[in-house]
Amino acid sequence: MKAKFLSIVLLIALFLGMAAVQPGYAQDTAPTVGLNQTGVSITPGTDAKSGQPGAVVSYTLTITNNSGSPVTLTISSTSISDPKNPWNVEVSPSGEIDLGDAATRTVAVTIGIPGTVTPGSMDVTTVRISDTGGEVGNAVLTTTAAAAATSPAPGRPLLVLDSYSVGADSIKAGSQFDLTLRVRNNGQDFGRNVVLTFSGSEFMPVDTGGVRSLSEIDPGERLDVVQPFIASSSLFGVKYGSITVNVSYTDLAGVATYTETFTITISLSQPSSSGGVARPTATPTAVSRPQLVVSNYGTDVEPLQPGSMFTLDLSVTNLGNADARTVTMVLGGGGSADTGTPGAGGVSGGGGDLSTFAPLGSSNLVYLGDLVAGATQKISVPLVVNVTANPAAYAFKISFVFDDTKGVRQSNDQIITLLVFQLPQVEIGFYRDPGVFMTGNMNMLPLQITNLGRKSAVLGNIKVTAQNADVTNNVSLVGALEPGGYFTLDANVMPYQAGPLDLEVTVNYTDDFNQQRVIVQNMSIEVQEMPAPEPMPEGQDPNFPTDGNGSSGNENLWQKIVRFFKGLFGLDSSPSVPETPIEEIPIEPLPGNTKPIQPGPKG
Repeated sequence: MKAKFLSIVLLIALFLGMAAVQPGYAQDTAPTVGLNQTGVSITPGTDAKSGQPGAVVSYTLTITNNSGSPVTLTISSTSISDPKNPWNVEVSPSGEIDLGDAATRTVAVTIGIPGTVTPGSMDVTTVRISDTGGEVGNAVLTTTAAAAATSPAPGRPLLVLDSYSVGADSIKAGSQFDLTLRVRNNGQDFGRNVVLTFSGSEFMPVDTGGVRSLSEIDPGERLDVVQPFIASSSLFGVKYGSITVNVSYTDLAGVATYTETFTITISLSQPSSSGGVARPTATPTAVSRPQLVVSNYGTDVEPLQPGSMFTLDLSVTNLGNADARTVTMVLGGGGSADTGTPGAGGVSGGGGDLSTFAPLGSSNLVYLGDLVAGATQKISVPLVVNVTANPAAYAFKISFVFDDTKGVRQSNDQIITLLVFQLPQVEIGFYRDPGVFMTGNMNMLPLQITNLGRKSAVLGNIKVTAQNADVTNNVSLVGALEPGGYFTLDANVMPYQAGPLDLEVTVNYTDDFNQQRVIVQNMSIEVQEMPAPEPMPEGQDPNFPTDGNGSSGNENLWQKIVRFFKGLFGLDSSPSVPETPIEEIPIEPLPGNTKPIQPGPKG
């Protein structure tokens, strides 16, 4: 008897648990209005930071109550990290707090990174605020373990020529002057052991032998380098001269070595014939020579990537005082620079460096014809980036071989810089048929992002948004994707109106030059109108709907409990069926017999 009594108590508790109201929902399964819809919010909703192993990363969250009345909130947190090496997460304050109307409260979150984790490990902490009706808001904090302090800085140093000056508008031939170069580090790492070498036959270096050095240049720093020169007397009558500066340097660790080449053009003043005592002098013979310079360049494809086929557009200007005849441009350099009378066989371009950028449709020799003094000619050359090229800034050499007006062969070398990126190649779509979408109904978007590239890609957050729809669970951190790897996101969307619904999926990441980029893809789904419920048949009691067999199709909880106890005590526990009145059929006498038929005795 005691065991039977205990079984009855357990069954009653089971039914009461089934009838319990889930948090945030009423008994009729309609969602309740949470505080997040009446003015309580937590900001920021998402945040991400990094720190070295053993460090403590701090976050600051703000809870605001604009609901119009005081509220009592509960603050809690959950953390997702390696269970074998958990991260220490502390939230202050935690538990219950009282927040008046139009009041704010600051929540401090500290996350301790274990000293034994490897760089790249991460912890995702969710801070939730709830009221008596359930959760009303949350903030997702992503903490990543960065590389140790002894590791080299990301990126590479990149030295460029910011500006230069000679202290005057022009220089006289045979005079001494100081050339001041302002060098700037546009890279992300420190440049060390910087050596600048000056070369050229038109200007002779003084005091230093044409070599200057810098011990170190920080990222974004500008330093001035001064080198004295003497302009050659052979420059009388020449308008322009050039100096070539070769720069070599290493990164902070001293492992990688980089080189740059700059060509500097200096304006020369013409000799004056006025002033002084008139005396017989020899009339100097003006030196006529062309000077070809690449004044502008660009590409039709941005950005350049391994395997990209693009067109290089160049503007070549003759800054000299003489015409350049039979000009040949040699891509990759290597054209003959020997002066003198041209020999048989023309120009050779076999020594050009085309390991990274190679010509398409023709050789690396491009014939430009004659270029008169002061004229500019535009050239377009199709090129392709080698598929084995790594992301970097490449110096591409271009040589111009031509004859002057006296038929003497001359050559000018130019350096341009081309940037090569390795951007991730991803595809965003559905990993299965999403099915039919109804207005006013919560539907799931089975999104998937796949890495189609041949190298691994590190991606940031993927986010899906839509107009005329409520989208939830729509942000997630992707992380590293191996070639062919994929990441799925099951977002929830509730459309407001029927018809096509446009979805926008964005993925942010950092490129090879530490610049923020975003992948944007638009998708469209078809939304149908939610069908209206069918009306109840006439004559059926709405309190006792049946399934067609006479049994009740919708009993409340207490009716089920009463039937259960009736069954335990041997009573009738069948569902109650409303009584249907029985229509009496009158019995008519048979033809020819006026006496009604009497029923026989029972049995």
